[in-house]
Amino acid sequence: MSGRTRRGFASRPANPELWIKAADTLSPRVGEASGFTARLTIDVTPELRARIKIAAFRRGQTVADILRDLLAREFPTTEGDPS
Repeated sequence: MSGRTRRGFASRPANPELWIKAADTLSPRVGEASGFTARLTIDVTPELRARIKIAAFRRGQTVADILRDLLAREFPTTEGDPS
């Protein structure tokens, strides 16, 4: 090797302790039980996708936030349901 240091996208952080603890500062979304999420994929028509994206833009929200709110309203937690 030429002896030079190469920094790539997977380079080690200068201070690992600070890097690991940085994830603790992220706050979960409002109304979420925890900071963890699961991905859900659905197939929609291009027309419906466009309508959802336009609605999100007009409301100043993301598509994901709108759909999370919609699903939370449609499927509320009930007594005895797992969290």
